[in-house]
Amino acid sequence: MGGYSSEYEISLKSGAVVFETLDRSKYNPYAIHIFKNKWVYVDDNAKETPVNKDDFSVTINNKKITFDCVFNAIHGSPGEDGYMQGYFELLNIPQTSCSMYQAALTFNKRDLLATLKPFGVKTAESYYLNHGDTINEDAIITKVGLPCFVKANKAGSSFGISKVYKKEDLKAAIKLSFKEDNEIIIEQFLDGVEVSVGVISYKGETKVLPITEIVSENDFFDYQAKYEGKSQEITPARISDDYATKVTRVAKKIYKILKLKGFSRSEFIFKNDEPYLLEVNTVPGLTKESILPQQAAQAGIGLKDLFGNTIEESIKK
Repeated sequence: MGGYSSEYEISLKSGAVVFETLDRSKYNPYAIHIFKNKWVYVDDNAKETPVNKDDFSVTINNKKITFDCVFNAIHGSPGEDGYMQGYFELLNIPQTSCSMYQAALTFNKRDLLATLKPFGVKTAESYYLNHGDTINEDAIITKVGLPCFVKANKAGSSFGISKVYKKEDLKAAIKLSFKEDNEIIIEQFLDGVEVSVGVISYKGETKVLPITEIVSENDFFDYQAKYEGKSQEITPARISDDYATKVTRVAKKIYKILKLKGFSRSEFIFKNDEPYLLEVNTVPGLTKESILPQQAAQAGIGLKDLFGNTIEESIKK
């Protein structure tokens, strides 16, 4: 848990829930905090012991501890963008999230949407900018219209995102996004019902969880809406059977096309009665208030079972 991005605080909360919940009759969990300046095991008394990066081990009371499996609860970099996945693959240690390539691909919104488009997955019209590019407001507005969303290409939890209504506000929004990433994506505003769809590998099968409808009290599903109670997350979603069938089919298709494993949570907005993909999260929030645990509960899967299953699936693979 932890990480190198603005999402580290949320990751610490997710990791703490996993750590507290795991069945002690089956597992002996260790809380490992990953930060740029330190990788440490944190014991129940908050004492820190350095992690040996050569083999991802810790030495406690002169005894070397190695791990059978890593439960990845790092949102953002380096846990959701492929770095930790590649590291654990090299060390041959099972870990609970998707593989390195899939993590890197899904974390990069531009590359993800470009990969899925040929498979018929619908996405909003978008415009790309790299740091240092000339900003042509007229060209942006011609392509995506107003209002539009300006987003960091590789960031989560709605960090670096703005909804822009006026041409003169574009540059400030772009500047904000560049604080999070050196690539940004500017997307057409889709006005419709927003839903979140959890897909997990459960007991050897790909399982789509009950759908969540997102109704933000703010102008869009921003950080406050996600984490500070400024939204309603309604599970199951108040959508027609037709909408539910369509979005379930697309979410499952994406999971299979990308060869994902573990947890995923995809966000969609309905436009002209069709689901349009916004993004795919491969290390979604795991606090008790988070969407995926809410969906699992609705499906009759408790946290202990949810977390334990993904460990078993990872070790099996």
